[in-house]
Amino acid sequence: MWKKDSGDVQLKNIDMKRIPRHLAIIMDGNGRWAQQKGLPRSVGHRAGVEALREVVRGSDELGIKYLTVYAFSTENWKRPQSEIGILMSLLKEYIRKELAELHANNVKICIFGQEEDIPKDVLKAYNEACEKTKNNTGLVLNVALNYGSRIEILKAVKEVAQEVQSGALNVQQITEEIFEKHLYTKDCPDPELLVRTSGEMRLSNYLLWQAAYSEIVIVNECWPDFNRALLFETIRIFQNRERRFGGVKEG
Repeated sequence: MWKKDSGDVQLKNIDMKRIPRHLAIIMDGNGRWAQQKGLPRSVGHRAGVEALREVVRGSDELGIKYLTVYAFSTENWKRPQSEIGILMSLLKEYIRKELAELHANNVKICIFGQEEDIPKDVLKAYNEACEKTKNNTGLVLNVALNYGSRIEILKAVKEVAQEVQSGALNVQQITEEIFEKHLYTKDCPDPELLVRTSGEMRLSNYLLWQAAYSEIVIVNECWPDFNRALLFETIRIFQNRERRFGGVKEG
């Protein structure tokens, strides 16, 4: 079991009653972090795995229920094959090394994305992790692997169209709730908070439907430097936001 420092000074000024249920993260900047230090990009990706370990623990400590991380996008296949190989190897290494501890801490692991394109050994490792932790009731760790939001939305559109074509669904019955049942995130609430590291100001085809009313926090630090203290700071920023969902403040 990992240690939970509930009395840590870093938790000061955090309202534990207003923690977001669902936190989504775009883990950006591994390569730039390495290049800035004159190191190979592979070193940055390995450092990024260490950051993920700390953020998972911090999220559990805060009581966040769902943590969704952008591990590999459908566009990442455009990278050099050597870098893709390193990324896939690290993804498999992470889940193999961390599974026992994650399971011991009641973490439920889920993956979503286009599974048919993921290397078989990597997919096998994650499917085994999902199966082993499926009955856990703590933090849900969603790993977006070979994920692209536009493809996800098109998949949902096609599935709804098939239901209409088969007569199982009437066009007039289509609602947001019906549509969302066909998204990868059908078992999760929309993320209240979406964090992106490395200072980039874009969503990069990530959770486009789900992030419609997410509070977005951009962190200048690259992902390998994103630690527990920075995680807690994003929560403080979130709690200082006024969430109106298109309405206006009363009074």
